[in-house]
Amino acid sequence: MSVHSGVPTSSAVEDYAKAIYALAAESDGPVSTNAVAERLGVTPASASAMVKRLDELGLARHVPYRGVELTARGSQLALEVLRHHRLLELYLAESLGVPWDRVHDEAEVLEHVLSEELEELIATKLGNPKRDPHGDPIPTRELEIEEDHTLSFDSLEPGGRGTFVRISDSDPQMLRYLADRGISPGAAFEIVEKQPFGGPLFARFGDEVHVIGGTLAARMRVEVST
Repeated sequence: MSVHSGVPTSSAVEDYAKAIYALAAESDGPVSTNAVAERLGVTPASASAMVKRLDELGLARHVPYRGVELTARGSQLALEVLRHHRLLELYLAESLGVPWDRVHDEAEVLEHVLSEELEELIATKLGNPKRDPHGDPIPTRELEIEEDHTLSFDSLEPGGRGTFVRISDSDPQMLRYLADRGISPGAAFEIVEKQPFGGPLFARFGDEVHVIGGTLAARMRVEVST
């Protein structure tokens, strides 16, 4: 058991709070327990039971016919765990040389046992960074987060230009695919061609044109040049 935000929690409770926070950010509102179950790889029944537990702890509330949303305390818990997770990912990648497709799984374990003192040492060592290796914003010490306005890569049309800024860290194969092609957050691009019906995009990164499948393109977030 660990204590965050004044609430005694378990790693499972922290994982659920973090998952609900992430899903709510994507959907901009309450999320279904089925979506939470899919995110965490558990059964809908297990998700419902844990959501009820979060409700009892004052970390979440069920919105009839709409799903579940975090309370202010629940959001604070999620942001605290996210800060641990993203700082750990960056530390593992930058200081220990762990490939970016592996840091997520390592951080998933360590985030629950990281002390506040070690968190502070890591943040200072890294120069109080604002983003993790996948481009996700790192919450501040005050648990505030700067969410930039981004678009999904697959929403762009040929001729579109901009910068690739972030991608979900939950699929190592997608990260390996990008890493093998030298594509990482901060890379400039131009859409050359787009196949219909969810097909792949052909995008120029540097001097090369790469094929980005529809599923991967939907997970990549970009900022478009005006």
